[in-house]
Amino acid sequence: MINLYKTLAASAILLTLISCGRAGARTDMNKHKNSGKVIELNTEEFKQKVYDISDKEPVYLGDKPAIVDFTATWCGPCRRIAPVLDELAIEYADHIVIYKVDIDKNRELAKMLNISSIPAILYIPSDGMPVMTAGARSKDRFKSEIDSILLAE
Repeated sequence: MINLYKTLAASAILLTLISCGRAGARTDMNKHKNSGKVIELNTEEFKQKVYDISDKEPVYLGDKPAIVDFTATWCGPCRRIAPVLDELAIEYADHIVIYKVDIDKNRELAKMLNISSIPAILYIPSDGMPVMTAGARSKDRFKSEIDSILLAE
């Protein structure tokens, strides 16, 4: 009878350890899956994380390809693509980084980059030339541009 209690106690402890371990793994997996976020930058952060535009030959400073969304709170098309970029930040979290820059708060940066209409989307591949596009787009078009501009091998 005592051996039965010991066996049941040992089994309970083992099951607790296994289930806690699996719960932790599940939480880590969900955390990893939801880790992608659109990161808002100001001018100084842009210079530190994306390009130091004070150099004659700007060099991309990131370790993953990136999208920079130049936006404003009053811009209707900008507001329409914001949730799409949020979704893409999650879907492509392991492959790209998505930033946004409010041009009203960062007028100097917008002027330096000749942003004249918004939304302006800057695609920055790890290697190669950046590509600036303008206007709202569908999620499918974003995915196509990400695949062809940023993730093409």
